Amino acid sequence: MNTALHPGKLIPLLFVGSLCLGAWASPGLGSSTIEPGAFMCIFDRAKLLALDEYSFDQDMNGGWRAVAQHEVCTEVAADLIREYREARGLVSTILYWHEGQLRATAGSTDEAIRLFEKSRKADDAFGWNLYVDASIAFLKHDKPALLAAREALARLPRPKDFDPRDAHGKVVEISWPPNLSFVDGFITCFDRGYKEAYGGNCQ
Repeated sequence: MNTALHPGKLIPLLFVGSLCLGAWASPGLGSSTIEPGAFMCIFDRAKLLALDEYSFDQDMNGGWRAVAQHEVCTEVAADLIREYREARGLVSTILYWHEGQLRATAGSTDEAIRLFEKSRKADDAFGWNLYVDASIAFLKHDKPALLAAREALARLPRPKDFDPRDAHGKVVEISWPPNLSFVDGFITCFDRGYKEAYGGNCQ
């Protein structure tokens, strides 16, 4: 599981989704309503939507990740994030980002780009927006823009107070600048899909 640094002191974990075409199902639905393979997408929708944002987004064994762990459920998990965000009226950088990653993995490139654009930070000293630029450039197959974003990110000065910690306050070892390895993966595997380029074999 890959980890990327999000602006601020806390480090959200970025999920690498898998291509899927699954049905949205709830417990108790008959098998006749479920597409082949989509039985893995059955989950307690009301329970997941009732979670606090941290539990919904950052629990590696729960929230939307419990749905997205099955390849056939990537788009179902993306829809779940969208419903969670809209039901609560949230303007959440990380929720936009994670939904965008799932859309990109599933091949919905235009929607992924739209969501990535919404994930930008107004106050950004950690290069998050440059990482967004690189990700969008990759999806648009714009190599000059990707290389420019990579160069700008690599030159980013390290803040004197850079002290990354997880949600429990534990120090996390993160190289500077954050997310550069993912950007390098986009360059190395420029002609491949988002899922593969974001994966560890391309970094």
